[in-house]
Amino acid sequence: MVRFVDDAGAAVPLVREVSRIVSLVPSLTEALALSCPGKLVGATDWCTHPADLDVVRVRGTKNPDLEAIGALAPDLVVANEEENRQVDLDALRAQGIPVWVTDIRTVDQAVTSIEALLYAVGAGDTGWLDRARSAWAQTPVVVEGRRFSAVVPIWRRPWMHLGRDTYAGDVLARLGVDNVLSDSPERYPKLGLDELPEVDLVVLPDEPYQFTGADGPEAFPGRPCALVSGRFLTWYGPAMVEAPQALLESLRAALV
Repeated sequence: MVRFVDDAGAAVPLVREVSRIVSLVPSLTEALALSCPGKLVGATDWCTHPADLDVVRVRGTKNPDLEAIGALAPDLVVANEEENRQVDLDALRAQGIPVWVTDIRTVDQAVTSIEALLYAVGAGDTGWLDRARSAWAQTPVVVEGRRFSAVVPIWRRPWMHLGRDTYAGDVLARLGVDNVLSDSPERYPKLGLDELPEVDLVVLPDEPYQFTGADGPEAFPGRPCALVSGRFLTWYGPAMVEAPQALLESLRAALV
């Protein structure tokens, strides 16, 4: 056995040759599928990338099928501090299954966290990670010399928004767009539209709520609204390679 330490600071005992991995995090599923496809044996129903992923499905991130995961006899289950419930991870550990917990709240953390995970499982193809690091190394901003304030709704009925300490907030900040709720005591505050501060821009992703041109902008009359890919905004993993330019195009279309 070899011992590694995950993002939560917990020791993770792994066999020397990890060959069976279950991922409970869609963005990390994509990373593992690209870097070590033969090792991935299970993933959640929400793991939609790559599109041709052919593994056993183990329900959702919040309600994983613990029995099905156990039946797969994984060498490792990959989880995330925010996306998965502690009670489920404890139950998996009680079965004797090693669990690796990630905690990713910035672009830099995404690169270092995923790099450590891929090293631990003996991944072969990490070229995309180098490209992601390069893509974010010198990110251009929406408008040179100017920053924009924004609110980022992620749900409606009730309205919920990006708050403090989020990966998506760091992504936008690097592009010159500052989340006005970044000092909120909550990571995803529930605030009515009349409680929001004035902003330069409203950023509307297509997940988890699928905002569209006909569902979202009408709630913010007179304010520019940028419809953006939720995958590029919130998925750390291979999506990071294309994310800067794709997001800039969407933001500039609303602002410039």
